[in-house]
Amino acid sequence: MDVFSDMIETERLVIRPLNNEDYTTWYTQFENRLPSQHRYDEGKLDMGVCTKKWFQQLVDNHRSLALEDKIYVFGIFRKADNAHLGAIDFSTLLRDDFQWARVGYTIHNQFWRKGYAKEAVKAAIHFAFEKLNYHRIEAHINLDNFPSIKLAESVGMEFECVRKGFIYEFEEWTDNLVYYINRS
Repeated sequence: MDVFSDMIETERLVIRPLNNEDYTTWYTQFENRLPSQHRYDEGKLDMGVCTKKWFQQLVDNHRSLALEDKIYVFGIFRKADNAHLGAIDFSTLLRDDFQWARVGYTIHNQFWRKGYAKEAVKAAIHFAFEKLNYHRIEAHINLDNFPSIKLAESVGMEFECVRKGFIYEFEEWTDNLVYYINRS
């Protein structure tokens, strides 16, 4: 599957794989992050290792993972000024008779509460059904990550269950909510 020539466009956004020319806007927006706003926000990061060469390897790695149908990573860019707002990724969980994936999303915290995440995730899910041929997409969300829960619900995802001890993070196995959407 070659998604590298595809772009997802919305009213305000362009969603597409990163390329080497994105380094400056990508780096700048990570540098402009605000301090952490809550437990699931990394806030400011040490960008010392993120050289142009490092970024080119990241872009190459994303491309390899997509060519292997493992993970598709898309940058979210604002049309008005090409600012890098965040990312959306789809991890293939199982193909065959399932066509099943997990979606992940993040917006740099300086761009929160402007509707960018909802606009991007809604458009990317449609793309994943149409171009990546998934039938089911899940979001795995921490029990107390209320902004992510609200976002999943706002794009039409439905609560399915709580998976106990599902993901190892914060030095323990954590429970996660599973939200899903099926191709209609």
